Amino acid sequence: MIPSKNDLNILFAHVAYQLAPRFELRKTGIKHAQAWNRDELDRQIADADVLVISGLWRNDLLPKTSKLRFIQSIGAGTDQFARDELGARKIRLASASGVNRRAVSEHVMALLLALSRRLPEARDNQAKKVWRGMIGDLAQREDELGGKTLLIIGLGGIGGRLAQLAKAFDLRVVGVKRDASTGKGDADAVHGMADLRKLLPDADFVALTCPLTRETENIIDAAALAAMKPSAFLINAARGRCVDEGALLEALKNKKIAGAAIDVTAEEPLPPTSPLWAADDLFITPHTAGETRRYEDNVIDILLENLDRLWRNDGALRNQIV
Repeated sequence: MIPSKNDLNILFAHVAYQLAPRFELRKTGIKHAQAWNRDELDRQIADADVLVISGLWRNDLLPKTSKLRFIQSIGAGTDQFARDELGARKIRLASASGVNRRAVSEHVMALLLALSRRLPEARDNQAKKVWRGMIGDLAQREDELGGKTLLIIGLGGIGGRLAQLAKAFDLRVVGVKRDASTGKGDADAVHGMADLRKLLPDADFVALTCPLTRETENIIDAAALAAMKPSAFLINAARGRCVDEGALLEALKNKKIAGAAIDVTAEEPLPPTSPLWAADDLFITPHTAGETRRYEDNVIDILLENLDRLWRNDGALRNQIV
């Protein structure tokens, strides 16, 4: 059990997110503080009953957590937490899965539109003060989305929401998911992962919204890129390691696909020396798909729901991990 509301102490820990200030606006009366860096985290963690954290977490903090009873992850990923040790110490853990479902799906849709409407090229031309003339070559013009096929790899919360948005643009949506028997949602069709290679040749857009697992690491490799048609676009809003970046660079260089947009890379931040920066027909956003003005409030909604469940001793938490 966690302490009562009057005795509870929450520590928010993040280098940028305004969690404590946003929590203060809820007027819960719960004592709370924010650690903005690892030194502040080290100094304050001993007093925390509840910790809201993601990237600042280190498992060597556990010996300092004599009061800690619950960790609310700020993100969907929880691989950084030693689950067995948390369980042994009776510390509960929940992820923030679904916190950015709308944000990421909207970002993917924006990238899809940017590629089809050639917006990166237009921005580059603006910087160079170039007014592009009318184009006779149909293949070089901006395009419309209606009637084209979007293949979504990972039809979970984000992918399912993306399918819903895509249908509003009259796209045909095909989903690929680990368990196709769980339903297709707003997609026109759904298949298991084993069918991916035979689906790629028909796709005009391939969007990754899947988690990083053994099955999805490098799921888009040289063979997958070769199976795509030359007019197709790739969009990665999953994890960088879901795409073989070397193979993607080769595919772009040799015009095997029309272009790509990526919000994630295998190494982040992307080093200045990375060849991805200079790749033709590649549009990069710096892992900002889920980072909106509402992110902190979305996390706090999950936190408060889980605190209520803990006080009621309901058992299962929302997005429970431990």
